[in-house]
Amino acid sequence: MGISFGLTSGIITTLGLMVGLESGTHSRIAVLSGILTIAIADAFSDALGIHVSEESENRHPAKEIWQSTLFTFLSKLVVASSFILPVLLFRLPVAVMVAVIWGFSLLAGFSYLIARAERAKPWAVIGEHLLIAAAVIATTYGLGYLIQGIS
Repeated sequence: MGISFGLTSGIITTLGLMVGLESGTHSRIAVLSGILTIAIADAFSDALGIHVSEESENRHPAKEIWQSTLFTFLSKLVVASSFILPVLLFRLPVAVMVAVIWGFSLLAGFSYLIARAERAKPWAVIGEHLLIAAAVIATTYGLGYLIQGIS
């Protein structure tokens, strides 16, 4: 549970933040700071959320709860941190496009594995997950653009 949650959250949250910050600020420093914030603060936050959720269910041994907590933290940290490299290597607009391609590739691959494990149609699962990610990206892009227009 921790790995799947951390991976998915790491992709969608980081992409949403990157796209929103880039469209609103056009600042490499703002985008890098945002990614690092997601990688650290949001990874801790999600891990604690999983931990408390698992504890409240009263169905899992402490060892399983701590494993979910650790895997959530590590997967979110690693996945979110992977979006730093494009920002360091490319001009910001190109870096964001590279990050979107990277994130969609990760999400599609993971969605394929989920579909296979559940014996579901891979394209339906992949399509659903990518559509949600695209909606997040479009929304945060629009919000960044609107905020930039206000200031």
